[in-house]
This record gives sequence, C-alpha cells and structure tokens, in this order.
Amino acid sequence: MKVYLDVVVIINFIFDLILLMSVNYILKRNVKLSRLLISCLVGSVTLFVLIFKMNNIVMLIYKFGVSIIMLIVAFGYRDFNYFKKNLLYFYLVSMLMGGGIYFLNSQFSYTNKGLVFNNSGLKVSYTIILVISLVIYFKYMVSFKYLKNNYSNYYKCKLYFDDEHFVVVNAFLDTGNKLVDPYSNKSIVLIDGKKVKNMNIKTPIYVPYNSLNNHGLLKCYKALKLEIDGKMFDKFLVGISEKNFFLDGIDCIINSQVMEGLK
Repeated sequence: MKVYLDVVVIINFIFDLILLMSVNYILKRNVKLSRLLISCLVGSVTLFVLIFKMNNIVMLIYKFGVSIIMLIVAFGYRDFNYFKKNLLYFYLVSMLMGGGIYFLNSQFSYTNKGLVFNNSGLKVSYTIILVISLVIYFKYMVSFKYLKNNYSNYYKCKLYFDDEHFVVVNAFLDTGNKLVDPYSNKSIVLIDGKKVKNMNIKTPIYVPYNSLNNHGLLKCYKALKLEIDGKMFDKFLVGISEKNFFLDGIDCIINSQVMEGLK
C-alpha cells in the first residue's frame, strides 16, 4: 500500500487546525490565527518521527506529548486549570470528530445481509470526509453556542408561598425581564398558572404592566421565598401567566433582579 506523506501532512494539518479553532471558540481564548497555524505546523513536523517503529504504549505517550506542546504553543500556559481545560476540550472535540469520520467511513465501506457484514472495499475519499466533517463541525459549533447561551440560564427552584405550600419548577433566568411592581418596587417572577391551579393561595394583587404590544393588569401573589441552588430570595411577587412560555421545559421565568439579590 502506498502512503503519500504530503497528503498525510496536509490532512493532519487541517484537522489539527479545526480542533484548535474549536477549543479557541468554545473557551473564548481569543488567540490569533497565526498562533494556531504555528501550533498546527509543529504537529505536522512531528509526524516525521513516526517513520521510526514504536510500540503502542510509546506511540500513545508520544502523541499525548505532542498535543501538550501544540496547546502550549497555541494558547500559552497561565496556570494548570487553564491548561487542563484546553487539553480536555481538545480531546473532547477530537473524539467527536473522530467518531463522526469513523461512522461515515463505516457506512460507506460495509454492506450487510441480515446480521452478516462484509467490507465492500468502497472507501469515502479524504476530500469528501473533510468537507462533511467541516459541515458537521460548523453545525455543532452553532448548536453548542445556542445550548451554552440558553441552558446555562436554567435553574431548578423551589417557590414557597408559605411554609406549607410550595412548588418545584424549572426556571429560566431572563436577563431582559425587569418586571417590577411600581407600588412596592418588588421584582416579579412569572410562573405558569397551571403549576398553582390547585393551590389555596391568599388574595391576589393586581399589578399594572406595559409590554411591547400589550398592557393591562397582572395577577400576582406575595411569596415567602424562592430557593435557587441553596440560596434564598424573599423580596418579590409571583405573577401568574396564563400563556405558555414557549421555552423547553420551563414553568417559571426569573426576574434578573432576583439573582442580583440572592443571599
């Protein structure tokens, strides 16, 4: 079997660049592209050492050492935690892409009759794999950014109306929600009305509100406290929403001022 060293070096360089760009993007390291390119060049040059025979253990240690050098060249070394995160995400993205490439290659390389699989001899070219991998990579990065921006604001909370009545809710911290009762100056936490439908709560308070396309009176109740991650907040009102929040699994929307007042 012929192995073209220039092709191997180019492919390795491109995949290393994708990995380093992923780490740079996910962890917001904001390093220059030139540093990433130099790091990839270091990784490509070290490939020439592989012409010497190595057993599996030595090969594993060698590759691990090369990845450490590449990460230090790309992102520098500030402290151990900084370096540890870089190394962790480097290998996480590497496994993600490696698994995707293996899947694509196996799908095109094997045919089956029932439970019997045969190698058809058909391989996906490196060009096709690279193009598809890039598409998957960019789709993954967009999805990752969405998840990071949204699910990091999800909280599991306990909302107490008194010592006996409370509900456990999946809440979303809405940084744009600054709804406040103009009379008491208390912030308002919104909850799905179905969560408190069968609860015997005290007399409601009607708070005027104005939104972009609507205005009116919002039914609110005094609450005893809100528990978030073991911390308590006790100066707020609970507004009852009769409409769905249209957020994945969310029963409650936390006012941003609530988090500022956690104690």
